[in-house]
Amino acid sequence: MSLLEIVLFPDERLRRVATDVTQFDARLARVTEQMLTTMYESRGVGLAATQVDVQQRLFVADCADDGQSPAPLVFINPLILDRQGLIESEEGCLSIPDVNDKVMRAETVSVRAQTIHGTEFELTTSGLLAICIQHEIDHLNGKLFIDYLSPLKQQRIRKKLEKVQRQKALDAKDFV
Repeated sequence: MSLLEIVLFPDERLRRVATDVTQFDARLARVTEQMLTTMYESRGVGLAATQVDVQQRLFVADCADDGQSPAPLVFINPLILDRQGLIESEEGCLSIPDVNDKVMRAETVSVRAQTIHGTEFELTTSGLLAICIQHEIDHLNGKLFIDYLSPLKQQRIRKKLEKVQRQKALDAKDFV
């Protein structure tokens, strides 16, 4: 299965609000498989479709602990029904490489979504999966985890990543 290219911050495509999935077909199944492969290869625990420039409301996740069998999950047209408690956790993002910071999230969430076949399901969870669900749904709404940080931290992150991208462009030019 081929890998998808992950869109990197500050690319404006990350700010788009995704549209509902209406076609539950072989293309959708293929995209979710590609997203899972890309997530695993990138060593992530979640990946929203908007991060791979698919502007639809779906994400994949696998929050199994190291040493456990993979437990891939697919959430299509997800909607958070309830949030309870608060927890601060260290978050990172495949679209914002090498940046981690503490973010406040609901400790427990209840979510309604659909499978790749269109079947609706509900799930109530806490811990890493609850954090992941909130993080990925934020992506589908055009929001990034760094939006929860202070404006000063956001500016530093943007400058750092722009510098890295400029350096990569120069390195690529020198290579040719």
